[in-house]
Amino acid sequence: MDASQRAQPMVSLRGVSKNYGERTIFSDVNLDVSPGEVMAVIGPSGAGKSTLLRCINFLEEPTSGQITLGGRTIRAGEGVSGRDVQALRRKAGMVFQHFNLFPHMSVLDNVSFAQMRVLKRSREDANKRSLALLDRVGLADFAGSYPARCSGGQQQRIAIARALAMDPEVMLFDEPTSALDPEVGLEVLAVMKELASDGMTMIIVTHEMGFARDVSDTLVVMADGKIIEHGDPRQILSEPNHDRTRLFLRAVLGR
Repeated sequence: MDASQRAQPMVSLRGVSKNYGERTIFSDVNLDVSPGEVMAVIGPSGAGKSTLLRCINFLEEPTSGQITLGGRTIRAGEGVSGRDVQALRRKAGMVFQHFNLFPHMSVLDNVSFAQMRVLKRSREDANKRSLALLDRVGLADFAGSYPARCSGGQQQRIAIARALAMDPEVMLFDEPTSALDPEVGLEVLAVMKELASDGMTMIIVTHEMGFARDVSDTLVVMADGKIIEHGDPRQILSEPNHDRTRLFLRAVLGR
């Protein structure tokens, strides 16, 4: 990434906090993600990682702070309009731990539905786009199948194709392999590696330390609602500065 790209972050968070009543989930988060950058977010359960990801596209509204995504800025607590939130979400594709596919729709219809509903594409254009993406994730032969006939790894790859079909500028992944057996999870990680090599901007909450080390450009470690480390993945994973990071890595890598 050159200097001009880094001067204009694809995602920027400034002073972002999230509270539920008196309970603070995370506080005063500042992050920049450059175009084409892959950022991995790791840390113990309850650190606020998934909530932070959901705040980026306003699936959860931050309590305070400012989020800029693809040049569109929303400030929390300023009477955010539904139109602004929808415009922001259009820029970010989201893949969850669980696949959230429509069981009564074919694989093809699952990928095409939002394109027709939100982007107003014709069925012909939506299906053409869907088939190209299903081929990209290795599932073109499953277009006429239903989700229940697909394995967990296949369903997650369908979910990735569905998110990509909306032409997002950023992809957000919330523990995309945590519900999968390790061998099956490798299928999903292979698709994500391909997206990274193609230059897709991605923020990934993950427990896959190998993926975080080898694929991400930047690693963020969260604990107790704060970012405690932020920088080069290999450096942090091999020589962490923070005691909390060392404790977490010993627990994860020692399994």
